Amino acid sequence: MVIEQFNLIRLWVVIFILRIYIGNFIAYVVLELEGYHCDLTEPVFHCAFSSSLITQIDPMKNKVTVVGSGNWGSVAAKLIASNTVRLSSFDDEVRMWVFEEKLPSGEKLTDVINRTNENVKYLPGIKLGKNVVADPDVESAVKGANMLVFVSPHQFMEGICKKLVGKIGKDTEGISLVKGMEVKKEGPCMISTLISKTLGINCSVLMGANIANEIALEKFSEATVGYSKNKEAAEKWVQLFGTPYFIVSAVQDVEGVEMCGTLKNIVAIAAGFVDGMEMGNNTKAAIMRIGLKEMIKFSKMLFPSVKDSTFFESCGVADLITTCLGGRNRKVADAYAKNQGKRSFDQLEAELLNGQKLQGVLTAKEVYEVLSDRGWVEQFPLFSTVHAISIGRLPPSAIVELGDSKSANKQVGNSTL
Repeated sequence: MVIEQFNLIRLWVVIFILRIYIGNFIAYVVLELEGYHCDLTEPVFHCAFSSSLITQIDPMKNKVTVVGSGNWGSVAAKLIASNTVRLSSFDDEVRMWVFEEKLPSGEKLTDVINRTNENVKYLPGIKLGKNVVADPDVESAVKGANMLVFVSPHQFMEGICKKLVGKIGKDTEGISLVKGMEVKKEGPCMISTLISKTLGINCSVLMGANIANEIALEKFSEATVGYSKNKEAAEKWVQLFGTPYFIVSAVQDVEGVEMCGTLKNIVAIAAGFVDGMEMGNNTKAAIMRIGLKEMIKFSKMLFPSVKDSTFFESCGVADLITTCLGGRNRKVADAYAKNQGKRSFDQLEAELLNGQKLQGVLTAKEVYEVLSDRGWVEQFPLFSTVHAISIGRLPPSAIVELGDSKSANKQVGNSTL
C-alpha cells in the first residue's frame, strides 16, 4: 500500500511538470512509455486520480510464458494458469507458444485453442483455463515475461533458444520440463545448460512421475524441481506448479534431476521390448532394476556432484516406474517388438502418438555416442543394447541377453549411427 501511494504521488508530480512545460499530449506519450495507460478523451491530470482511467503494469508481478504446447506443455499451462489467478505475485495471463498447425477442419490450432480454451489436438476434452492465451509467434509469446517454462521436444530446443536471443530480460528465470540432451563435439550438453548458455539466464528443471493425461484429470501426482544455486527461484517454481493434486518439492541437484528425466526414457524403451515379447513381470522388474543402476552410474560419471538421494525423489525411481508402465516410449517399443522390428520407430511414432515425439530412441543414440566417445560402452550393457535394437542391429529378444554385451557392442560399433 505504501508503495502504491508513493507511485501515485510520483505520477502526480510527473504529470504536473509535463503539463506545465510540454503540454497534455506529450505528457500522455511519456506516461504510456512509463507503463501508465491513460484515456485521451479525459484530461491527463484527471487520469492520475481515476482508477477507471489508468492502469499501471505492476513491476512486482511475475509474468509467465509456456514455450511449448504439446500434451505435457498444455498440462503445464493448465497447472500454472490455475495458480496465477489466485496468487497476487503473478500476472493472471499465461501465454503459451504454439507451433502453428492446420487442423482437419482447416482451422488454425492457435485459433481453436483461444476460441475453445482447449488444445483439441494434444489434450482434447480438458479446459486449460480462461487466462491461457495461445500465441503462434514465439518472440511475441515471451515478450514481457520474466518466467519462461520450456516444454518442447529436446531436438528443437537449440533452434527455439536461438530465436529468443536478445528478446528476453537478463533477470528472466527459466525452467526446463524437457527430457533429453544435446551431444556436441565438445561433449554432452543438458537442455537446462543449453538454455542458460544461449540465453544468459538461470534455468532450473522440473521432472517427475508425470504422465500428462493423468495430471490433466487431476489425479494425484508428484514432481521434483532441481536447482543449482537460486533457492528463491526454485521456491517460486514450486509455488507456481504446486496444487493439492500435484505435489512439487525442490532439491539442489539440477544435473541429477535432469539426468533422471533424460535416462528413464531409454529404460522405458527396454521395458516396452519386454512387454512386446511377452516376457513377463519378473523380467520387466529385472530390466528396470538394471536400468536404474545404469542411470545412477552414468549420471555420476558424467556429473560427479549428482546426489544418490535424488534418485529416490519423484524424478528418479517414481518416474522410472510410471514411464515403464504407461509412458509413450514403452507403448511404441511394445509395438516395435510385436512387429519384430519390421516397422520402424518413425512409422510407429506417426501412427500411435498423434503428433507427439518419441524421446527414448533418440536419447539412446545420444547416450551411446557419449559412451562410445569415452570408452564406457561395456560398462552400460542395457543402454548399449537398447540402442542396438533400436537401429535394427539386434532383435528385440536381445534385451535379455545383456551378458553378451560385447557382441552387441561390436555390432553397434560396425553400424552407421
